[in-house]
Amino acid sequence: MPLTPLTYGDYLRLPDLLDQLRPVSVPVEHDELLFITAHQACELWFRQLITELTDARDRMLAGDGHLPRLRLRRCHVIARLLASQFDVLDTMAPPDFLRFRGALGRASGSQSAQFHQIELLSGARPPAGQEGGPTLWDGFLAVLAKAGFAVATGRERQAALLELAGDREHHAELWELAEALVEHDQTWSAFRFRHMLTVERQIGRKPGTAGTPGATHLADRHRDRFYPELWELRVSLS
Repeated sequence: MPLTPLTYGDYLRLPDLLDQLRPVSVPVEHDELLFITAHQACELWFRQLITELTDARDRMLAGDGHLPRLRLRRCHVIARLLASQFDVLDTMAPPDFLRFRGALGRASGSQSAQFHQIELLSGARPPAGQEGGPTLWDGFLAVLAKAGFAVATGRERQAALLELAGDREHHAELWELAEALVEHDQTWSAFRFRHMLTVERQIGRKPGTAGTPGATHLADRHRDRFYPELWELRVSLS
């Protein structure tokens, strides 16, 4: 029996996908569709980031220092794309956002499970009472250990990183992997900062949706670093 030809719409499940754009304001406010589209697009890219970061972590845990750099490079581009989506949201005037903000109820971006999964994979501290799984940092240390470096203590790790920085020709792959982690940290922080600016542009310093701290909390969070030891290395360089 011949197979039915696969169409573009079938492959992407476009009817199901586009059916998820469901504004809740009554009557429907024009800018709510933009708001939903931007956030759903973020969640789709979050899914891709989780795929790339998980593969990078698992390969590093197995001792591979090459392919994880390619995975991380893709993550850098995705994070920059995510940050640029706030340019679209910034075309929404604050009074127009307020026309449907109340209809969001207790829904808040802070409830994004995928956002938190990305942060935990990257190395963020898990919430109190929860255990975190292996992270990209754990994978990086596994790669260093396979290369013969001692990594059990902070002092040993600092010595290893200083050796990488001091002999980049001999340790090119390891140095570039370390720099790829720094860039992941940097681009994700830039995404969080861009988010904060858009929130502040829309509602100022008022509490966020569902009573979350809003821009004030986001301003504190974007300063967090996944890999403080890689950042602190800069201080030790002469």
